[in-house]
Amino acid sequence: MRQRVRVDGRQLEVSNLDKVLFPEVSFTKAQVIDYYVRIAPALLPHLSGRPVTFTRWPDGVEGQAFFEKNSARHAPDWVRKVTVPSPGSSKGRETLEMVVLETVADLAWAANLAALELHVPQWQVGSRLQPALPDLLVLDLDPGPNTGITECCHLAERLRARLVDDGLDPVVKTSGSKGMQVYAPIRVADRDHPSRYAKKLAQELSAETPDQVVWRMEKALRPGKVLVDWSQNNTAKTTVAPYSLRARPDATVSTPIGWDEVDAVRDGADPGSLRFRTEEVLARVEEWGDLFDIADRQRATLPAV
Repeated sequence: MRQRVRVDGRQLEVSNLDKVLFPEVSFTKAQVIDYYVRIAPALLPHLSGRPVTFTRWPDGVEGQAFFEKNSARHAPDWVRKVTVPSPGSSKGRETLEMVVLETVADLAWAANLAALELHVPQWQVGSRLQPALPDLLVLDLDPGPNTGITECCHLAERLRARLVDDGLDPVVKTSGSKGMQVYAPIRVADRDHPSRYAKKLAQELSAETPDQVVWRMEKALRPGKVLVDWSQNNTAKTTVAPYSLRARPDATVSTPIGWDEVDAVRDGADPGSLRFRTEEVLARVEEWGDLFDIADRQRATLPAV
């Protein structure tokens, strides 16, 4: 069933609002749209200027999913569209027609597509409508078998100390799945600099504690260890945005957290305290504002590598 609604001054056609997209927690498409509309003030600044890759689950999280980058072709005329060079994974194309989500109505349109997850690169579209230099560093902490969020918290604090020593101002969020991600706003002169720096950092941490940390991607190396995925800084890659839903059975959210919360789990607090659903995230933002306040932090020059 289709119906027309007005969102932030725009008329939008929505459909199948009662469709359950997260059966384990009976979370419907209407609730997905409602969450993205309500979280918009915190989420939109982190999408600003960044072409969005959707992960769409039209039949819910128990159905088939697909990534969608070339999404401008079915976007309303009021959604901003940008043409960007195609990454190596998009065969047969030199460019992609992508969207940049800038308004509450944009988010509602995406949510109606069952775009449960929103992924963005570590760069923005520049003034010449080309990818600008990266402005974010990301280190994705992915726990292997027999490890979890507690081990990620130990490693995140080690990363934080290294980044601060290098003049950076890191923030942290849960992935909404198993791990977490440490970010820092940066300034660089070439687009490969963040990958070189992140790889070196990952290698050093692995060398210090090879029984706890791995920097190489091979799955055989990962049991009992946390992977520092430095490769997310490749300009062709994207990472799940802060405040994005994750396509997990219990409808969790990639949630900005405070370093005090990281410390608490590292020191023995319940690791389940770092797993958040939509209403909890909305309440956190109402109480504490945006803990992922990158715009208010100084972009530091990344050390030479």
